[in-house]
Amino acid sequence: MVRFGTEKDIEKINDLRKQVNEIHAVGRPDVFKAGFDRKLQDLAYTLINGENSNILVAERDGVICGMACVEYVCKPETPYTMKRKFYHVQEIAVDESFRRQGVAGELFEFMKVDAEKRKLTKIELDVWAFNESAIEFYEAIGFEQTRIWMEYNLQ
Repeated sequence: MVRFGTEKDIEKINDLRKQVNEIHAVGRPDVFKAGFDRKLQDLAYTLINGENSNILVAERDGVICGMACVEYVCKPETPYTMKRKFYHVQEIAVDESFRRQGVAGELFEFMKVDAEKRKLTKIELDVWAFNESAIEFYEAIGFEQTRIWMEYNLQ
């Protein structure tokens, strides 16, 4: 079952967000800080109570086993781009003990329905190149690569 998170879910949500942060801190220690400080923890309150954001939670037998931090984005037309309205996935996590059991797929099915209700036209996310298992999953459920972000290291 997937539902919108509430403040009473924040402790478990942050347990999952901490797992995501650790994956990123190991994968790109030059970018991400190790640990999960109070500012990162408090971001969950901001997202749950935000006008254009939310946190989804997936449950199995009453246990929160997955979550996704999402934003509802409306970008105005610019001289370069068309007006766009889309669902942006900031973070997604499935507890290690529940991976490969369909939890992330259930979260995405919920997102699709929610995005349609909000009259948003796409679901977008970004993923770091080192996170190969996430990339494989996103491609398997139908995400397509639309741009490539590159860097050149000067040090």
